[in-house]
Amino acid sequence: MRVHKLDAIKLWHNKIAMKNFHLPLPDQTYAHLRAEAERVKAPATSLAREAIDSWLQEQRRKARHDEIVAWATEMAGSELDLDPDLEAIGIEHLVKTGKRRK
Repeated sequence: MRVHKLDAIKLWHNKIAMKNFHLPLPDQTYAHLRAEAERVKAPATSLAREAIDSWLQEQRRKARHDEIVAWATEMAGSELDLDPDLEAIGIEHLVKTGKRRK
């Protein structure tokens, strides 16, 4: 979700509610951000916003995954565990198709 210069201008013109956040950056990070902004001809603030949004989305994804793993671990062996026949069919399918766990 890259926000380009015109998109950033549209955001400003449409007056989407935003908050300011002062974020001191190490010199090297700042230089890389500025260089990338120049390269893609977009405001550095838009690139930083995009990077933060992407990181936050990944954190939410990881948290959801961790919650599912915790629930599945807790439910293992209980009446809410996966049906044994369904599990066997799933394993058989994975073996036949050669799909592996990530």
